This record gives sequence, C-alpha cells and structure tokens, in this order.
Amino acid sequence: MMHALSKAACGLPVLMLSLGCSQSNSADFGTLEFSELSVPTTQEEKRAIRASDSVTIDGVAYAIGYRDLVRTNETLAELGGRGNDTQVFGLLKDKNGDALLQEDGSPWVCTNGSGPDHTSLLRYGTDLFAVTQLECSLGGAYITKLEQDGLGALKALSTTSVDFSDVYGTYVNCAGMTTPWNSHLGSEEYEPPMAIFDADAENQAWFDDPTWHDAHMQAIADYNKIENTAENAAYFGYMFGWIPEIKIISANGRHRVMKHFAMGRFAHELAYVMPDERTVYLSDDGTNVGLFLFVADRARVLSSGTLYAAHWVQTSADGSGRADIEWINLGHATNDEVRAAIEAKTTFADMFDRVEPLDAEAGTCPDGYTSTNTYDEGLLCTRLKSGMDKIASRLETRLYAAHKGATTEFRKEEGLTYNPDDKVLYVAMSEVAKGMEDGASQDVGGPNHIRLPKNKCGAVYGMNLAGGVSDTEGHAIDSQYVARNMWGMVAGQSKDYSGTELSENSCDVDGIASPDNLTYLPKYRTLVIGEDTSAHQNDYVWSYNVDSRRLTRIATTPYGAETTSPFWHADINGHGYLTLVTQHPYGESDADQAQSADDKESHVGYIGPFPPLD
Repeated sequence: MMHALSKAACGLPVLMLSLGCSQSNSADFGTLEFSELSVPTTQEEKRAIRASDSVTIDGVAYAIGYRDLVRTNETLAELGGRGNDTQVFGLLKDKNGDALLQEDGSPWVCTNGSGPDHTSLLRYGTDLFAVTQLECSLGGAYITKLEQDGLGALKALSTTSVDFSDVYGTYVNCAGMTTPWNSHLGSEEYEPPMAIFDADAENQAWFDDPTWHDAHMQAIADYNKIENTAENAAYFGYMFGWIPEIKIISANGRHRVMKHFAMGRFAHELAYVMPDERTVYLSDDGTNVGLFLFVADRARVLSSGTLYAAHWVQTSADGSGRADIEWINLGHATNDEVRAAIEAKTTFADMFDRVEPLDAEAGTCPDGYTSTNTYDEGLLCTRLKSGMDKIASRLETRLYAAHKGATTEFRKEEGLTYNPDDKVLYVAMSEVAKGMEDGASQDVGGPNHIRLPKNKCGAVYGMNLAGGVSDTEGHAIDSQYVARNMWGMVAGQSKDYSGTELSENSCDVDGIASPDNLTYLPKYRTLVIGEDTSAHQNDYVWSYNVDSRRLTRIATTPYGAETTSPFWHADINGHGYLTLVTQHPYGESDADQAQSADDKESHVGYIGPFPPLD
C-alpha cells in the first residue's frame, strides 16, 4: 500500500524512483506482496513445508520458495577438519567436545521434541556462515559454512559445533538475532528457578522429581562435571538464563563465545538490538514474566550497562489492551561483576530472606516482606538482604524487578522486532491469559497491573519509541529508543470448527494463533509473524501489512512442527533471505502421521532468494 506522500513529492526524477528518498517527517515506501498459501487440508499439504512461490515488489514479480540448508542428524564435512572428518548436525556435546548420550546410550541429537531454533546468516570476509542454536535442555549451536551461487541459492558445505566450555555450557537456546555488527545474539530460555532450592524437605522432594530434574539439572551437572545434589543445584542454576553471543573469528569456523551476565537472568526468548547498537529489548517467556530494556555503556559492546524493567500502566482493556509504559531502573552492572558472584557460588538465600505467606489465598505476607507472583516460583514472600541489590538485580532479575514495582504479569512474551519506518517496536504474546487476564489465579500476590479479557489465540503489540524519557526516579534514560506505550495491534480469534474438515483448529485459520517470532522488512511496511501453536493443526507464517492490516499466509509447516527463526536479511551479496526453521515435525501432535523416523527431523532453511531490499 503506497504511503500518502508520493515518490514524486520527494523531488526525485522518475528514473530515480527506485532509490527512494530521505525519511524525515514522512516516509516513502515501496510495495511488497507475497503469493498466498491455502490452509493445509490434504495429507500432502499437512506433511509438507510450504512457502509462497512468488513475491511482487514494486510491481515486479520474483520467483521465491522454501529451500532446505541442513537437517538434524545430517552428516556434513567438519568445518576446519582434516579432510575425512565429519559432524552430525544437532549432536549435543559436553565441555570436552565428546558426544552426550541419552539414557539408552545413543547419541543425543537435538531434534524431536525440540530442535534447532534461531539461525543467523553471518559474513566473515568473503565467506558466508549460518549459526544455528539448539533448543534442548542442554543446548548448543552449530556454525555451518555456506556456498552461494550466482542466483543466490545457498548450500551447506561443512559444519562444526560451538564450544561453550568457557561459559559453563548453554541451556534451552531459543530465539535470537543477527546483530548489526555481524554476530549471533542468542538466548537461554526457562532459567532454572532457584528459590525452590532452599534447604528444606519440601524442596528436596521437588529436586528429586524426575519429570523436570532429570531432563535439565542432570544435564547441566554432567556438562560441568558437578555432582548433582540439591546443595550444588542451589548455585549452579545461576550459570544459565543469560544472553550468549557468538562471533566468528576465522574462515575455518573458529569462534568466540560470551554470556552477557550484565543483561540479567530470566527466561530469555530474545534480545533485540536497536539501531544505536547499544539499546536492547529483552523478552521473557513464561507465565508472570517481565519486559526489560538494557542500555549498554558502549555501542556493540554488551558487557556492561544499565537494566530497566517495564511497568504497565493500563489505559484501556478494549481488544488486547493499551497502556502507558514506565521504566524502573534496576541498576548498572558488568559481566565480570556478575560472573564473579556466580563463581562465588551465590545462592538465593544469600540474596533474599523468605517466609511463608500469612494468607496464601489472599497473597499477603508478614510485615517487612514483599508479596510477589513470578514465573516458576509463584507466590513468594521475600525480603532483599542488605548490600545485595546489584547481584540480585542480575541473578534474580524478575523477582528483583517485582520488588521494585515492575510488572511481572505478562504471559509468554515471545518475539521482538523493530519497524524503523515508524519507530515502533513489536512484541508477540502467544496468549493473553493468566497474569494478563483480570482475576486469574496468577494475580494472587503482587499488584494486578494488567487487567484484560482472555484471548487464547494471542496478540502482537506495538510500542512507540522516543528519546528524552526518564525512569520512574526522574533520571534520564540514555537512549533515543525508549518505549512510551504499548497497544494491541493484531490479535487471533477463537473459532469453533466442529464437524468440519478444519475441526482440529480452535483459532480462526485466517488469523494468527500463538504468535511467536517476528521480523520486519523496512521500507516495505511488512511485518512477518511466525506461530508456535496447538490451535492451528499446522503452524503458519504470515506477512502483515501495517497500513492495510492485511494478513497473508506465506508458509506452513508439517504436523506437530513449530515455525521458528523467521528473520529478514535484506542484502547478502545482492540477495535477500527470510530464514525459517521447522522445529520438531510430528513432535507436538499427530505423531502417528509420521511415516518414518526421518520425517521427524528438524529443518533449517530459508524462503527466497529475494532481490536486495536495503
């Protein structure tokens, strides 16, 4: 949809129209439209990865499509190896680089049930690489060298696993982004909840529960060669729940890994860097979670800075709601300061006193203790110990933020992306429920900031950004990209398909369901929305025109698969790419529809190639 300001109004001659014009008060945009996919109804459609076969850009049609790069359990040459050396893509490894084994003694490949997630396309000199992180309980990542032909098609040549041994290993690596400085910025989701490791009989029993413990804490202990006891678990969970960054430093795949402890510890879905290369938004995935803002001391260096937490000040409950956003300062810290606290074996009990509620149903606490309700730990009555502000703000970021008055009621906060055309940040909520729903049980304890009607199909919110904003204490926030408000932009809608061929769907198939990862195509008014849902039998990827508000279905994935990693790369050697990972086919539903074990392998690929759109 063409903006009201025409290209001719920019004062450019007709032959220069494709170059666009300066965006000062108004913007001059191009047009982009994908060919639309139907709802999968046949067995063939429900078993396939499907994508738009064409895109029309400024009136010119281009052929595109989905292409695989690599699949889990695929064997490739070892990047930087010795000729005959090979690597199994997705194989998880310990700190010595040896294969981790499953209970039956077989190699542990991160695939069915979880699998690869965000994939960055990175350049090193004239070489091109994909960095793919793995969303298993003990995570990992692979660097894959790519070949790009003259038409823009990409091919995987060789791969190598990323060495996380300097940062304690890694854990449930979820969404991510390719930074403006050509590195992979990842995430560690679902951080181990440390309040439960108080040394009492009830929590020892929880620790011994194999349904969570065996899959997570045992893997962490094995990787770090730490004995798996409740006493040790009281501190080693603080090694996880951070933002890792991977930088490629040679053409043979050598790399450097760091964890950005200064950015806080919670269930990181995604860290998204703004154009100033120092302001970063951080989403928190789960029930009763927060939304965070980090301002680094220096551009491109995320090892030190000031962290803020959002306070939702509701102004409307209509639709998906609307609020003003205030920012609560959680203080300044450096990676080194926080890492020192981890290595000193800091525990929850070192930072907080904890007592039982006076009335659990009412969520009240004894005098001197703060009532909070945060993800995993639920209702807590805690008191911060003297002198522990800095360490608590990073090791127990969400709880500390709740103590300071921030909102910890968001529900499954997922992808983030930025629209520079309008200076708007987008954030996906896979459902508007639980802490966000007015009167839900998750509102017991702490304030009830968010008071919205339930929408199990979820929504994408917009946030207008500006400079000159102060925190709640009146101190200026040193960024031109501070969110001032939050408003529902596009939402899914429940729909009853009983008795029809679409009976496996409970959200409208012509709208979003459980929105997850997001990306934006600047100058073309196009927001891309991926799904992670059980409310559509097959998950979809959508394009959404922010002017016309039209949704177009541009990809669908097989039974039981999640769509992850849609991320826009505008120009890599003269071609554009929309990365797409199909995670755990037949892994969340319809397992009986798989015709072979190979059907269940995850796919890392892309939609394209596009012409360059930068």
